[in-house]
Order: sequence, then C-alpha cells, then structure tokens
Amino acid sequence: MEEKSIEVHMREERLIKPDPEFSNKAHVKDIAEYEALYKKSVEDPDGFWAEQANILDWRKKWDRVSEWNFDKPEIKWFTGGKLNVSENCVDRHLNTWRRNKAAIIWEGDDGSYRTYTYQQLSYEVNRFANVLKKKGVKKGDRVTIYLPMIPELAISMLACARIGAIHNIVFGGFSAPSLRDRIRDCTSKLVITADGGMRGGKYVTLKHNCDEALLECPSVEQMIVVKRVDGKVEMKTGRDTWWEDEMKAPDITSNCEPEPMDAEDPLFILYTSGSTGKPKGVLHTTAGYLLFTALTFKWIFDYRDEDIHFCTADIGWVTGHSYIVYGPLACGATTLMFEGVPTYPHPDRFWEIVDKHKVNIFYTAPTAIRALMREGEDWVKRHDLRSLRLLGSVGEPINPEAWIWYHHVVGKWRLRIVDTWWQTETGGILITPLPGAMSLKPGSATRPFPGVVPKVLRI
Repeated sequence: MEEKSIEVHMREERLIKPDPEFSNKAHVKDIAEYEALYKKSVEDPDGFWAEQANILDWRKKWDRVSEWNFDKPEIKWFTGGKLNVSENCVDRHLNTWRRNKAAIIWEGDDGSYRTYTYQQLSYEVNRFANVLKKKGVKKGDRVTIYLPMIPELAISMLACARIGAIHNIVFGGFSAPSLRDRIRDCTSKLVITADGGMRGGKYVTLKHNCDEALLECPSVEQMIVVKRVDGKVEMKTGRDTWWEDEMKAPDITSNCEPEPMDAEDPLFILYTSGSTGKPKGVLHTTAGYLLFTALTFKWIFDYRDEDIHFCTADIGWVTGHSYIVYGPLACGATTLMFEGVPTYPHPDRFWEIVDKHKVNIFYTAPTAIRALMREGEDWVKRHDLRSLRLLGSVGEPINPEAWIWYHHVVGKWRLRIVDTWWQTETGGILITPLPGAMSLKPGSATRPFPGVVPKVLRI
C-alpha cells in the first residue's frame, strides 16, 4: 500500500460508482429502482412488506401485516400468520434442485472440513429435534447453546426452531460466570455444549465452564455434550449425555414434523455483551426476523444461486445468527462456517479459505481488516482470490484507510464493498449500500435499507 499512498489518498475522497456489468445482474439495478422501493416502503409499509413476505413459505397467511402501539410500546408483524423457521431454511429446498446443493461448508481450526447438503442437513436437524423432544423440551422452553463454531451449532439452532424451543446462544469465548448469568436469566431447561473447543490452536474448556456455571443454575435439567476434542471430561450421571449417543439411539428417527409457529412466537434470545452494564436479553420473534434477514441477505449481498457466502463472524453474535445461518439458509444459499481465527496458523488464513472453497461473498469486521493490514499485503498477494465478487464489512465503523486497503489489496480495485450498520436489537442490517445501485464512499454506510427511516436524536 505504501507505493500507492498518493493514489489511495486521492481515491479516499471520491465516490466509486456502480460497475455496469455488476448492476445489470443485480437484484436492485440502479438508484432509481432503490428510490422507488424505498418510497413504497415508507409510504405504504404494509403493502411493501406483504409483497416481500412472499419469499417465505407460510402455513397460514397473516390477517394483518403490522400493528403498532408506541404507548406500551408494542409492535407486531404478520399477526395471525403461521410458519416454521426450520421448514423455511431446510425443508422447502428439498423438493428442488437444491436438495443436493451444499448448505453448510465447515472449515475447522486445523484445516479439516465437512460439507452438508440440504438433504444431509435435514437428516441431522430432524434427528436432533427428536432428541430434544425425547429430553422433554417443548414449544416455549429455553435451550442454551454453548458451542464452538462447529456444524452442531447450526443444527442445534434449527432443531430448536423446528419444535418451537427458544435458543439462547452464548459465545464460546465467554467465561463460566457470563454463561451462568445468561442461563439463569432465561431459565434454560437444557444446555448443549462440547467437551472443548479449538481456537487458534488453543484448547477452550467449554465443558468445564458449563459444569462451573450449572452449580448455580437450578433450572437446567440436562446437558448434551458434543465430542469435539478428545472426550476426556467428567460426565455427571443423570444429567450429561453425549450428542453422538443421543443421535444414534434406536428410538430417534429422521422425521420430526415442524411445529407451526405464530408469526410473533419467540425464535431466540441473544444477550448483549454487557459492556454498558448487565447483559440484556434481546428477544427476536419468528416471521419479521426471518423475512428481514432473508431479504437483506438477498439484496445487500446480491446473492445468486451459485454463490459461496463466507461470513467470518461467530454464531455467538447476532451477525452469525442472521448472516451465517438464518438469512443464507432461508435463501437456499451455501454458507461457510469457520471455527478458527484469521491469523492462525498464518495471517493468510482467510485468503486460503477463499481460494480453497472458491468463496464469492466475503463478510468480515473492520477489526479483522485492520489486523490483517498490519501483517502487510504479501500475505494477500499469495492467493488468487478471483472467485470473489463482493466484499462486506460489519461491526464497528470502518475507517477510510481500512476501507481503501480492503478495496485495493483484497478487491483489486474491482470489487464492490457493502459497509453495513446495525445492532443485536435490530436483528438485521439497517444502513448499507445496495451494491448494484449505489455509489460507494470509503468509510460511509451510505443509505438506509427499504423500510428503515433513520433519525439522529440529541438526548
């Protein structure tokens, strides 16, 4: 980057216009189309969202699109509608050509990998949903998931959604006290964890942390443990069982009828980080959340059926919920889960994965981009990266210098970047470029997504 410092400085101040070739194939092709969609979304929100809701499969259509009462406050979407998230993310793809398409590609910390087609994912989700039912978990019960970034994490989420249980995922890097507080707050009935995790070549003591946390969690009746490392952990008789044993039990079948859920039934609870006080449980409900994640995924990442989508977030955060699991799978995409860190065993791990799996869409955080900038350009230049067609940024705001480096070094000056802004509370992206329609400015998230009316408040 040093030899291009003048050019970089010049580019930092200018708008980067849409590429005509990209725009011609995009879901939203130009600024006029965006303006028309946005206008309808704010002037006739019920009409707009009723039209967009057709991208989901419904057991029963809604009676009313939205209900608002800001005195309580209370907001409801698609009142009277019924659907199931697991059915939308898995089942509906099985009678199409996507049945044998890769749904999840998993890349392990050590470079090993596994691929699940939609048919294989269905098999695993159905079986684990039946395991949960066998354990007495029913609609409305809370299940805490404390797992590393392994396929069983996504399978657990979808199995909970299938039977109407509410999952509470806790980031695998959190301590026993943090886990305890979250379990106690939502009164989980069952916990899913692993004997341990691997992150950057280091062992993470997940089962030990769970054992410590559960000393003060009387609501938890049972724990299911995935054998990720070596299985050398203490198992409490009557409470703890192995995932593998449960899945292989002779009374567990691969058919579990999805529970019809009301549009406003809870889907999951996710706790904020607690950086400004006690962690707060954010509750997301079924239909509005799934529609918003599916639509934002499709339009913002300009998803196409042949794409491999790689979001580098951990599923313990909302980004992983929305743009590794629910948004991509609802759209029938291939989504890549990564267990490790960007600098292990070398600072080119991300780019190695991109080339290995021919990734087309890459979505990461400014923190990671800045860390990789410090390692220099040579680590990126070792890799081809020609499969990439879109880059994304999520998390804290991205500074113009990092944006330019990302565009120049990773994107070769040719790739569009969607710089996205949103929160755990919103569940999906609020402010972002639509890559085929908008000019880009380094460091700017540009325009609101349709249906979003931003306000700046001075309090």
